[in-house]
Amino acid sequence: MIFDKENNITLITQEKSTIVELVKKLEATYPKFKNDNVIINLSVLNPISLQDIVEFLEVSNRHRRAKHSFVIVTDQANLDEMPDEIVVVPTLKEAYDVIEMEEIERDLGF
Repeated sequence: MIFDKENNITLITQEKSTIVELVKKLEATYPKFKNDNVIINLSVLNPISLQDIVEFLEVSNRHRRAKHSFVIVTDQANLDEMPDEIVVVPTLKEAYDVIEMEEIERDLGF
């Protein structure tokens, strides 16, 4: 797991371990990034199933309740199957765009 922090965005890249192991590590290291917008980059893992994405649901919901963005990046999943409660996009550029839009919405009080 690789952490890259830029301004108020933490990019977490997963290269080797399973999704379940990654979620456990996220839970353990949550205080490290709890005040940042988070991008989870799963681009190097394949394939990614709906169940893999659902593993992130609890952490995502907690982070979004705290008024921070939580975005997963993978082009290996069927985006039409993803639940509405979690944001999954195919590219890092789109992840940054989502965070920018959510920041604007929060600033406007939506």
